[in-house]
Amino acid sequence: ESKRDGQQTYFSWAAAIIFFLSLNDAVQFKFTNFVCDVVNKSWVKLNQCRLRAVNRNETHLNFNLTLLHPVKKEVLVEIQLFKRENGYKPWLYKASIDGCRFVKKPYNPVAIIVYKLFKTYSNLNHTCPFEGFILLKKFNLKFEYLPNALPTGEYLLKLDWIFSKKLQLRTNAYFSFIED
Repeated sequence: ESKRDGQQTYFSWAAAIIFFLSLNDAVQFKFTNFVCDVVNKSWVKLNQCRLRAVNRNETHLNFNLTLLHPVKKEVLVEIQLFKRENGYKPWLYKASIDGCRFVKKPYNPVAIIVYKLFKTYSNLNHTCPFEGFILLKKFNLKFEYLPNALPTGEYLLKLDWIFSKKLQLRTNAYFSFIED
């Protein structure tokens, strides 16, 4: 089986699941935790990293940091998606994204989904250089914006932010997907 046939099979399978789940209104996505770890405090100052419960079924993520030095190039974002199965296990996806290149011309399908989710809630909507305040305010996971091809469960989206070839920041977003 060629790589292309495998990709077509995967996308056909994913499309079938998306169609099936779109028929079901009893679906809920919700943040359960958000953890930020500044690795290099001489480059990044963390001002806010928290979830705010709006109601029983809705949680907003607020994230605010200050870049203490302009980041002109070499922005690497390492993305990993884990599913909780007796601890968080590598399950679905792992990739490295060139942040400056990606903002100019998005090229990775999973990163495109993640970027579209938070783009309207953030000021991280321009090309390099990045400097000063980076803000993500009142970010809420909405079912209609997320891919539907996830089984019910708890997930971790881990992002490692690397500037100038050094790990600067780690963000871990924990969320649940519940299908009744």
